[in-house]
Amino acid sequence: MADYDEANLSYVCSSWAPILGFGGCAAAVVFANLGGAFGTAKAGQGMMAMGVRSPELLMKNIIPVVMAGGLGIYGLNVS
Repeated sequence: MADYDEANLSYVCSSWAPILGFGGCAAAVVFANLGGAFGTAKAGQGMMAMGVRSPELLMKNIIPVVMAGGLGIYGLNVS
């Protein structure tokens, strides 16, 4: 069995393996923030429609906007 050598870690993983890791982190951030932006837009549209229909219930509809914004933060946590 070969001794552990910090200078030569090529037997542990290939040289292109970090590209996959960084690419996965980037994809997690990009897709989570795209989903958060799409969710915020759709929730904002619904909030505006509700504001026209019944303005007294407008503040109850802020919860989906906050939850969609939290999706982007969860994407940062995943990466």
